[in-house]
Amino acid sequence: MYTIDNKNYPCCTSVTMKFIGGKWKAVILFHLIDGPKRYNELRKIIPTITERTLSLQLKQLEEDAIINRKVYTEKPPLMVEYTLTDFGKTLLPVLNEITKWGIEAAQNSKKIIRN
Repeated sequence: MYTIDNKNYPCCTSVTMKFIGGKWKAVILFHLIDGPKRYNELRKIIPTITERTLSLQLKQLEEDAIINRKVYTEKPPLMVEYTLTDFGKTLLPVLNEITKWGIEAAQNSKKIIRN
């Protein structure tokens, strides 16, 4: 049993899913692998996510110290950039394996159609 913020998790897999589970967190992290992204960049490359959901997921990832939010105020308009933290970068092997598995699943499934 694992306890984080007074919440119990039955196994280490459930702890991992606490950090990257759900429909969007792994997708957001995948897009941050190759470098910093602004909020609007993420909106463009993940067009099916709502603004509210993106904001909430980014906030949760920041609170969990997986991503860093940097605000640039030198020149208007205000710019905010998101990057993986060192802790977030430890997820790279996991994200790469999830991606690899997804490609294989798509290739092996007759039900999946890639656009």
